[in-house]
Amino acid sequence: MTENNVVSLRQKDEIDDPLTEILRCGAKRLIEQAVEAEFAAFLALHGDLKLPDGRRRVVRHGHDPVRPIQTGIGPVEVEKPKARDRGAATADERIRYSSSILPKWARRTKSLDVLLPALYLRGISTGDFQEVLTALLGKDAPNLSPAVIARLKGEWEAEYQRWQKRDLSARRYVYVWADGVYLQARMEPQAE
Repeated sequence: MTENNVVSLRQKDEIDDPLTEILRCGAKRLIEQAVEAEFAAFLALHGDLKLPDGRRRVVRHGHDPVRPIQTGIGPVEVEKPKARDRGAATADERIRYSSSILPKWARRTKSLDVLLPALYLRGISTGDFQEVLTALLGKDAPNLSPAVIARLKGEWEAEYQRWQKRDLSARRYVYVWADGVYLQARMEPQAE
C-alpha cells in the first residue's frame, strides 16, 4: 500500500483526448516503419559497393536528432536514420541518404501547408493562429507563432504575385460569356 494520494489535475486549455494520443503513437510507428523500409532499400541499392578490405562502403550510422513534425493530429516526433559513406575521398563523391518521406527541413505536413493559407483567407488573424489550432494540434503548437505566420503570409503574397505575372502567351483559352435574367413571376410553378 502506498501513501501517495497525489492526483494530477488537468491544466487550463489542456485537452484530455486518449484517442488522439493513440493516433499519434500509431502514426509515429507507421512513419518509423516506412522510413526504415526506405532506408533498407537505400542500403540494399549500395550493398554491392565494398571497401578494399571487403567491408561495406555505405553503412548505417545512427539517427538524426528527434524532431516534431506538425500533422493534422498534432505533433508527431520522428527520427531519420543516417548513412555513412566510408569510402568517399571527397565530399563530392560521398553517397548521402535523403528521405523522400521525411525531407530534411520539413516541419509540417503538406496538408497543414494547405490549411494555413485557407484559414488566413477565411479571416483568422496572424496572432490568432496558435490559439485556433491548439485544439487540433495540441498545446504550444511549434512553428505556428505569429512571426512564422507573418513570414508564411509574405511567401504566399510573393507566390501570388508570381502567379499573376506568369506568361500565358503559349496557351490558348476558350471561354464562353453567358448572361441571363431570372424572373420570378409567382404565377407559374417554375421560374424561367
